[in-house]
Order: sequence, then C-alpha cells, then structure tokens
Amino acid sequence: MLPRVLVVTYYFPPAGGPGVQRTLKTVKYLRDAGFEPVVLTVADGAFPSRDASLEADIPDGVEIIRTRAPDPFALYGRLTGAEAVPTGAVDRRGRLARAALWARANVFLPDARVGWVPFAKLAGRRALGRAFRKQEPFAAVVTSGPPHSVHLVGRRLQRTGVPWVADFRDPWTGINFYDDLPMSRPARALDRWLERRVLRGADAVTTVSPTWAARLAEAGDLPPSCVTVVHNGVDADDLAAAADVAVRDDAFVLAHVGSLYATRNPVAVWDAVRALRERGEAERLTIRLVGRTDAAVREAAEATGAPVEVVPYVTHREAVREQAASGLLLLSIEPFAADAGMITGKLYEYLASGRPTLAVGPVGGDAAALLDETGGGRLFARDDADGIAAEIRRHHDAWAAGAPVEGAPLDAVMPYTRRAQTLRLADVIRSLGDRPAL
Repeated sequence: MLPRVLVVTYYFPPAGGPGVQRTLKTVKYLRDAGFEPVVLTVADGAFPSRDASLEADIPDGVEIIRTRAPDPFALYGRLTGAEAVPTGAVDRRGRLARAALWARANVFLPDARVGWVPFAKLAGRRALGRAFRKQEPFAAVVTSGPPHSVHLVGRRLQRTGVPWVADFRDPWTGINFYDDLPMSRPARALDRWLERRVLRGADAVTTVSPTWAARLAEAGDLPPSCVTVVHNGVDADDLAAAADVAVRDDAFVLAHVGSLYATRNPVAVWDAVRALRERGEAERLTIRLVGRTDAAVREAAEATGAPVEVVPYVTHREAVREQAASGLLLLSIEPFAADAGMITGKLYEYLASGRPTLAVGPVGGDAAALLDETGGGRLFARDDADGIAAEIRRHHDAWAAGAPVEGAPLDAVMPYTRRAQTLRLADVIRSLGDRPAL
C-alpha cells in the first residue's frame, strides 16, 4: 500500500478554470511518484467556471472527501443576480458592490472562502484520526492556495503530527489584485500576520516560480532554501487532443486562449496591430479571443480594424486544440508588485503546443526567462508597440510564405510536464522526515 497524502484544495472538478489544474494534475500523478492521494474539497463551491470534463483526470479509486462550504457572498449573488464573488475582487459599480468589496477586504480574512475552514478542519481531523486508528497514517497534508484560507486548515491538521506542505499557486499579500482591495491598516496587519504564521509554521513551502519563492521566503523571514519551486506544467496526455490539429491556413491567427481581464488588456499589442494595418502589412491577420474576455479588451481589439473572433469559455480539451491551430499565441501579464514572478499555467501549455508565444509583461521576469530557456517565444515590455509590431510581422510573413515559425521543441518542455513536477513535489514530501519544521 502506498503512503497517503491528504490534498486540501477548494478548487477541484467539477470546478473549471486555471485554479484547478495544479492540484488536479498533482492528484493524477501522485501514484506515479509513490503516494496515494486523498482529496479534501468542497461539495459545491463558488466556482467562477465549471468543467465536468476534467473529472476524467481523477484516477480511479481516489478517495474524495467533500464538505459544506458556506460562502459569505452568496447573499450578494442573490441580491444582484451576479455570480458569487470568485476571487478577491468584485465589481466596484454601485453602493452594494462597494460594500461587498469592503467586507471582503476587512471582514472575511484572509479571503471570501474562509467559511469553509471549520468544515474542512473537522473533516480533515476525522480522516487523519481514522487513518491513525487503522495504523495507516498519512505521510503529509498538502494545502494549495489561493484561496489562502485553505492553509489555516493545514496549520490545524499539522497538530495531529502529520507534516504539512503549504503550496502557493499565487502569492498571499502579493497577489495581483491585493493593492486594489480597500483594506484598513488593521486588516492588512492581520493578513500579513496570518501569512507569516503559515509560512513559518509549515514543514515545507512550495510555489510556482523563483521570484515568488524568494518573495515568500522574505515574507516569512525564512532562508531561501526553505521555499521550493514546483513549477506549473503541461500534462503530456492533454497534447493528444491536438495531435490532428494543423495551423490554420485561411488566416494568420493571433490568439489568446483563456481569461483576459481588463487588468491584462495588452494595449501595446492592439496599437501594434493597428499600425501594421495602417501600413498595409499583416493583412491576413485575425485576432481570436477564446475564453472569458472583458468587454473593454474586446472593444480595444476590434478598434484595431483587424477581424476579431470571440469564443466564449471552452473546455480544457478544446482550449488545447485552439492553441495548436493558431499562428501566434498571445500572453499578457498584468502589472502588479510581484509580476516578475508570474508564470501562468497557460504559458506551459502554450510552449507544449509547438506554437510560438508573443508575451507582454515584465522584461527580465520569470516568464521571459522561461521563454528564452525553451526557445518558445519572446516577451516584450508593455509599452513596446514597435517591437511587438515587428515580431507580429515576422511571424505573419513566415506563415504567408508557407513556413510558420515553430515554437519550443518538445524536449525543452519535457522538464516542465505535470508528471515531472509532481515527482519534484514528492521529493519535498519525502524530505519532511529529515528536517525540522520551518
């Protein structure tokens, strides 16, 4: 019998979207890494999207413990007709929306999912207790946030004697929307205190990029070696979905696949496309926006004068096929204090698609380094419209000549498969018996 690991996560199928992928793929490959996963999650959460097709990735026989998860913003959703708040931010328009945002920032700390914590603690203690009585103890508890309230569950379960790994898919007080929250000074102080307690209390801390690892070590006053980078990645099994997909030949498609918020609006890209069209260049270029796209972003793309194809949210399988059919893939990283460490899960899938990536974001950051390392594309400064225009023209002209520019070679991407990164997490878990708590 394999030693077991309790994976505690709010986002798990039938939830969809990027927040699901890391924990789902970890669960998928933990057996290959020598551990049996047990999942503790919600019965019906406030998910920003749903994708039942992802349930196919859950290995047969995996135990899934689901609990109630009261959501403090459910009333807000009923009153406004909007979805329950999916992240840390809500629409600021209207008195009710502003009140909900203030409550999120100052009452529901560390986040709007904190109502799940007591239910998850109780279910987790029961699961660990049963295992102890059967003399089948767990090797570790792994909590994956955001929502970072999930780490409060890990801290409580650690008292049972089971080692605890706190995994950060995004920073806590450095998350992209943090500075937009109308938090009072006491609320910010409490949030920083909670973050520090988690970082210093966990037996191990993992995150997705070198810059964020350094940031978390600083926030917890930890030696840099105490935070391990376990990258996001691509599931090699997903690539089969696009094995029969060829690059479109009816148009040169510049595609963004995934959610494109107003904060990620790549203005310089739209300026570059407009300039190309005004010069009569890249005339066969089409912009394709696949997934949730903010209205302001869509309007900015349409203002370029290029054809714009807008496709609503698609399943993960369809997203992989969309990437493979594109001539050039667009990635936009919004500006925020910790943006240098942002490597979206989408970027790894872009790299694995074999198509090149045009990225806009922090020059010198971790995403730029990954693109350089793999040969998968280039990242430009957010105001470099001239450089972006030249890059689009280069790719368009190569495509028009019948020789589309290739993206990253597969061997450069293989170190970043989900399986390889789960093996890296397994090494962290195995090391817990050899080192004291942080």
